[in-house]
Amino acid sequence: MEPATSTEFAVCRRAVVAAAAGSMLLAVHAPASAKSVFAEVWKDPNCGCCKDWVAHLEAGGFKVKANDTGNDRIRERLGVDRKYGSCHTALVGGYAIEGHVPVKEIRRILKERPAALGLAVPGMPIGSPGMDGGPYGNRKDPYNVMLLTKDGGATVYQRYEGSKS
Repeated sequence: MEPATSTEFAVCRRAVVAAAAGSMLLAVHAPASAKSVFAEVWKDPNCGCCKDWVAHLEAGGFKVKANDTGNDRIRERLGVDRKYGSCHTALVGGYAIEGHVPVKEIRRILKERPAALGLAVPGMPIGSPGMDGGPYGNRKDPYNVMLLTKDGGATVYQRYEGSKS
């Protein structure tokens, strides 16, 4: 075998660089489901909006284990104050997720990794994920996704304005 010429070496090197760049683009633009994240949810077995929120997680690419045991004990164990409470609690990537938090915000906290307890959407606002089904029509009330701090406080992480319908 003869040694490669400088032109052949340059062509080969460009091909390797192009292949590597293409691989990186594929990794960056892979669908969310390709990076399935595990979520464990505690909910009431008879709650329709809890089931709808679990379906929202699954549609967002999360692998979900649902526990039909209620969520009071896990909320307390995770340190989520009752004033931020809702009808279901999840544990995702080490963060407590309380209530009807959109997948978009869960993915954001997992990417940003703030030193926090987790996220909460207190209560059950109409139009939030799981509270947006047929009985509610097109109604979307404004609500906040709260970033729960480890000292028991909270700040607004994302505001959803709602709509006037």
